[in-house]
Amino acid sequence: MGRIVLRRLIYMLTTMLLASVALFLLFEVDPESVAANALGQYSTIEQRRLWLAQHGYDQPLVLRYAAWLARFVTGELGQSRVFNQPVADILLVRAGNSAILALAFFAIMVPLAIGLGVLAGMREGSPLDRVISVLSIVTTSVPPFASGVFVTAILVFWLGLLPGTSSMIDGFRARELVLPVLVLVLYDLGYVARITRGAMADAMTSAYVRTAILKGIPRRRVVLRHALRNALVAPFTVIMLQVNWLIGGVIVVEFLFAYKGLGSLILEASLNRDIFLIQASTMLTIGLAVLTQSIADIGYVILNPRIRYK
Repeated sequence: MGRIVLRRLIYMLTTMLLASVALFLLFEVDPESVAANALGQYSTIEQRRLWLAQHGYDQPLVLRYAAWLARFVTGELGQSRVFNQPVADILLVRAGNSAILALAFFAIMVPLAIGLGVLAGMREGSPLDRVISVLSIVTTSVPPFASGVFVTAILVFWLGLLPGTSSMIDGFRARELVLPVLVLVLYDLGYVARITRGAMADAMTSAYVRTAILKGIPRRRVVLRHALRNALVAPFTVIMLQVNWLIGGVIVVEFLFAYKGLGSLILEASLNRDIFLIQASTMLTIGLAVLTQSIADIGYVILNPRIRYK
């Protein structure tokens, strides 16, 4: 286990390093463009040259990259041109808001999807299996922007039960989390449930499960101690990969409900060409993607010790 963790750590650091090189070459190769975005389009040539000299852009490219990477590691992410605040401060608040949204999403989606998938897989071909499968396909087929409009029309305009936006202007309010979490759960629930259902159906028809049942071991014990553990390998992988999907899908949901999270921040930074904010947001999302993939790989071994990485 220790060797696997060490290898995944090396993989994470290598991936992050390569991503930082690509990001630096994409945004920092042309100093004039960096100065123009930092100072605004109405800044003079003399102001830009002075800014570049003050920030070390007259040095060789390799030294500039080393300094740029050192600032990232130490948390000096620059100043946001749009918000006129340190990027680190903005990123901390927005990432925290998205973390709250993600935790609420996973806390509801994971047990519900796995529970429905296990029930369907244990009774393959039954009416319950067909109902769960149909609901899963229907919810997964509707994209978040469409389901967001649909649930808003029903719960906000028709029934008047929930607020239409989740901007948290008056502080944190759990009611404002309901709509964005509901939209994310509706889209992802069916996919994870279908994956769990397929894995559970395969586990229930495997030789070791049939043998355990024929030996007289209680069915509940067979399901919980034997079938379920092996069936969770596939949905565990999918659930961990949902973090990567969540980064992209949450942009639509946060923008739709005016939620001040990381997704809407990335959109705002891109539309306004806020380079320092784009760089920091991109590195953070890459780090989250690599971290969750590494956790998934380590989880393989915990759920199924027969899996080994060479």
